[in-house]
Amino acid sequence: MTRQNLELNGPERAINFAQGFPDFDTDPRIVEAAVKALRDGHNQYATTWGAAPLREAVARKQSIAWGREVDAGKEVTVSNGATEAMIAAMLAAVDPGDEVIIFEPFYENYGPDCILSGAIPRYVALRPPDWAFDPDELAAAFNRNTRAIIINTPHNPTGKVYTRAELEQIARLCIDHDAIAITDEIYEHLVYTGEHVSIATLPGMAERTITISGASKTYSVTGWRVGWIIAPPVLSYGIRKVHDFLTVGAAHPLQMAVAAALELPSSFYVEMRGDYLERRDAIVAGLNECGFEAPSPAGAYYIMAGIAAFPYEDDIAMARHLIEQVAVATVPGSSFYHDPKLGQKHIRFSFPKKLSTIERGVQALKGLPRS
Repeated sequence: MTRQNLELNGPERAINFAQGFPDFDTDPRIVEAAVKALRDGHNQYATTWGAAPLREAVARKQSIAWGREVDAGKEVTVSNGATEAMIAAMLAAVDPGDEVIIFEPFYENYGPDCILSGAIPRYVALRPPDWAFDPDELAAAFNRNTRAIIINTPHNPTGKVYTRAELEQIARLCIDHDAIAITDEIYEHLVYTGEHVSIATLPGMAERTITISGASKTYSVTGWRVGWIIAPPVLSYGIRKVHDFLTVGAAHPLQMAVAAALELPSSFYVEMRGDYLERRDAIVAGLNECGFEAPSPAGAYYIMAGIAAFPYEDDIAMARHLIEQVAVATVPGSSFYHDPKLGQKHIRFSFPKKLSTIERGVQALKGLPRS
């Protein structure tokens, strides 16, 4: 297939397995809540650190999940998505010259956020096929200069879900070295295997954990940019100051709509997980049939697929070929490492897509040459 053929067929035939946003509609109840908020006049600034109804909804939800009271007034800050939450947390809690431990592969913002904060990143590898870390390597990364460790569970880009035992080891190291945990839990409701554990619930960690989440992935509203941070008051105080100067605040009517979304019944989460499980199984089966090494992710909606069976020089060459000749967009694995060479044998697929989209994408990949 030539570039000209792709242009003649138009962009509607291209498949976007690169970006982590849905190609299906948002639940109408959530959309109607946004419309109502607009009509009800929530069109001016909310409180900088978040509209009270949303902070209270987050606190209620998390208090139930964690089995302890979360204070909406002192511990919850609303942000412009989880991405802004991360940089606000880093700038507030980390000083220039501190060290921050980052597991890799990592979501692309973590390394730059660390550098923008003036900190020094120290990388610890998650190794395929199960994306586990070496306990000794992690312990060696901690030292007297360690200020924080970033945890993302469920994990982008691998779909790893950290086990309780893994998080307990991280917690012990944080306590021993007086470090904080900054944990990105934006995919908390997308767990297919195992359980989602918040490190903030482990002994000794509530007072040293910054927990980040948001509405984007759970409620299929990635364009709304509404996230939140839960942290002890001493950390929230600094986070709120940084957040204020970064963005002032998130969109008021959308905060009100997300507050309504957080009150949806448990059946919403059961159905959502079931839909994503069906999508996961479809794309995993299809990718393996096409020659990729595609393990089933335990959570989130990404697959880091091995490309050893194909005759491309590296991940970038293959991703470019897929875009230009197959009309399928992916992300080169090297994008998620501080040293690009470490990711040259993988590309990432994202599957928050209609089943029909996944089927079309897999069909387009079936003609790829093998080594």
